[in-house]
Amino acid sequence: MPSPASTAEVALRVNGVPRHVTVESRVTLLDALRERLGVTGPKKGCDRGECGACTVLVEGRRIKSCTTLAVMEDGRDITTVEGLARGDELHPVQAAFIQRDAFQCGFCTSGQIMSAVACIEEGHTGSDAEIREWMSGNLCRCGCYPNIVEAVRDAAKGGKL
Repeated sequence: MPSPASTAEVALRVNGVPRHVTVESRVTLLDALRERLGVTGPKKGCDRGECGACTVLVEGRRIKSCTTLAVMEDGRDITTVEGLARGDELHPVQAAFIQRDAFQCGFCTSGQIMSAVACIEEGHTGSDAEIREWMSGNLCRCGCYPNIVEAVRDAAKGGKL
């Protein structure tokens, strides 16, 4: 049992909902989301920040949640793939991933989608090469890269195929 000094109460706004969780100081944001709050969209792939399966948005900026401590994000807005859709209406990036068949096994998909949302918001969709460069921190073991680039390009253009 950890001593009281090694734990902290962390307040997060996850997908628009205020959440509070008590964690050990060493707990990553990824583990706090998945294991403590039941938000399972972000995946644990490499656990070293290399694959991007754990990508989430913190205050609108993409991060790899396996490389940041939950206590570092206290008081911040966290958006995961679960928070993109509005009711039954998919986010344009989610819809584009389906339209372009930009996934196979699905393991990397949530991280790819979150990175794609950020890529578009950051304005890095001027060309396929630029999209590939700015999405390069997210790995796809199935090799769906051409379809992912097409999906990001489509979503950036407003979903027009």
